[in-house]
Amino acid sequence: MRPESAVRFDKEFAPRIAEAIGACFAKTVHTEVLPYGGHGQPTRVRIHATPLDELGYYAHPLNLYLTWDSDEIERLMGEQGTARFAGYLAALPRKLKAWTQVRELDFLTHTQGEPVALLGGLDFES
Repeated sequence: MRPESAVRFDKEFAPRIAEAIGACFAKTVHTEVLPYGGHGQPTRVRIHATPLDELGYYAHPLNLYLTWDSDEIERLMGEQGTARFAGYLAALPRKLKAWTQVRELDFLTHTQGEPVALLGGLDFES
């Protein structure tokens, strides 16, 4: 990925993803952007929370990282990138629900099956 694309993604796109994810949950779920740190250290959006009660569905507190495929990020910089990204943001609530079904994630109790989870190589399909 070109360095200028990484910088633009960190400034323009990743914060909006974090904000859209945060809007899907109560204020007890937190998101943060961890910027691109060079080769092997992609931009990440972290989703984390303290479990809501001691009887959470899974054993570990919510601690999830999202990363995107670098070719997908480059595609966002193109002509159709803005429209594609808008569709992606609109689809995030559905995507979050789908991720809970394929991974051990429970956003309702803020728990997960593993101490740390990574959903990597994501795309921007809606």
